[in-house]
Amino acid sequence: MQVLILGAGYSGMAIARAMAPTATSVVGTTRTEEKAANLEKAGIRPILFDGETISDELAAALGQATHLIQSIAPGRDGDPMFRASTPDLARLAPNLEWIGYLSTVGVYGDHGGEWVTEDMLRKPVSARSVERVEAEDAWIAFGAKQNIPVAVLRLAGIYGPGRNAFCNLANGTARRLIKPGQVFNRIRVEDIGAASLFLANNGTSGVFNITDNEPAPPQDVVAEAARLMGVEPPPETPFEQAELSTMARSFYGENKRVSNARMRATGFEFTYPDYRVSLAQLWKSGTWRNA
Repeated sequence: MQVLILGAGYSGMAIARAMAPTATSVVGTTRTEEKAANLEKAGIRPILFDGETISDELAAALGQATHLIQSIAPGRDGDPMFRASTPDLARLAPNLEWIGYLSTVGVYGDHGGEWVTEDMLRKPVSARSVERVEAEDAWIAFGAKQNIPVAVLRLAGIYGPGRNAFCNLANGTARRLIKPGQVFNRIRVEDIGAASLFLANNGTSGVFNITDNEPAPPQDVVAEAARLMGVEPPPETPFEQAELSTMARSFYGENKRVSNARMRATGFEFTYPDYRVSLAQLWKSGTWRNA
């Protein structure tokens, strides 16, 4: 398995760590020299990619890749691999055996707190989620045309070492916003890596919600982290009184419970099935600070 991760950021690094033990090589793209150095320290061969120009080095990596993970968000011009200025991907990457596309549960839009599955109609609200829908369709169509299995991983809110409620409590940014009935799904970053490896090893195609078992009010997660830390949780703040960025407020405009039943039906088991198990492990292991 020769792995190429387009956009080896927080999730991409977790996927690289999961795949590295059995992969012949793992290559990851990033935008800056500083981040490239971090990839190198993690044992990932870095390639600079601005999301626009396919360098000779990246073209060579695409040519060798058997397993491709696309983690770069699309923009107004679509997915970087399918823009008019990008060379034909089928010719760039003739050895692909499997593709994983990292999407978001944001493509479902708002469902008033009801359960949603992969078979439900996508009704994205934000522009970024509309772009994700278009990118999902482009990758699925590419896979069908080239007879390559494509797995679309719709990710819930990502957290893990270095990005969690403990960090927010420690740096004073944690808040308990109360919006009655509001829940969010979340996913531990290591489970994204494990799920990607599982789907890649099995050559699985299809759409999968990569999320924990328990949608929960966000204030409950903060309260549990505070309990484990032995500190007072921040006071409750009514959502209507909260000062939020436009993006943050848009997240609260979408309320749904996302099912992971399809992923579990494959035989995959989430190591961190709910926030309580996950937070307890982060705190007990002392890894909550480590990005």
